[in-house]
Amino acid sequence: MSNTQVLPLTLLEPEVAEAVAPCCPPLTERPLTADEAEKTARMFKALGDPVRLRLFSAVASHEGGEACVCDISDVGVSQPTVSHHLKKLKEAGLLTSERRGTWVYYRVEPSVVAAMGQMLKIAG
Repeated sequence: MSNTQVLPLTLLEPEVAEAVAPCCPPLTERPLTADEAEKTARMFKALGDPVRLRLFSAVASHEGGEACVCDISDVGVSQPTVSHHLKKLKEAGLLTSERRGTWVYYRVEPSVVAAMGQMLKIAG
């Protein structure tokens, strides 16, 4: 059993709520439906880009579990490209964000990450 709490999806924007809903059982439980496979592929595809994976890792490992875009933008690409990649991670439901003044702070979406990990967990 996980200690991770699932946040109510009603707090999210409607188009984001669907993207972040943990959708799928472990791969060893049963075959995925076409809809489950589509939603899951969107999340893993977002992490399939090395820059996005570095940004996701920077947010996940940042002190306090959240990072200002100003603290994680040194990944070898321009600031507009960083913003693009962060947007893709957010659209995939892997990150949430909050604007504070002129800066945007990103946080890993724990319920989705836990669901992805559970999905890949192989009984052994």
